[in-house]
Amino acid sequence: MTKQTLGEELIEAMGEVVAYRKGEAKLTERVVKVAPKSVDVAAIRRRLGLSQREFANRYGFGIRALQEWEQNRRTPERSARILLKVIESHPEAVEQVLESA
Repeated sequence: MTKQTLGEELIEAMGEVVAYRKGEAKLTERVVKVAPKSVDVAAIRRRLGLSQREFANRYGFGIRALQEWEQNRRTPERSARILLKVIESHPEAVEQVLESA
């Protein structure tokens, strides 16, 4: 199965909508998982053996924000929580993407 471009996905989706409006098809339900409500940032950082500054620099976070997250004074935004969960599971993938940017 080949990966579709965004444009191809949009065209396919619009085709589904047109077919639905004509009564020719039923729309399929797509489930989107919700971002994690919390992330143990300090545990992720320690598991990787990085200082706060190293972790912040490596993954593009502000050092102050990282400190606030670890001290539970602030909660990372939704997108940051998602990125942190990816870092937790696949840090090498995130590093590879960031190195190629």
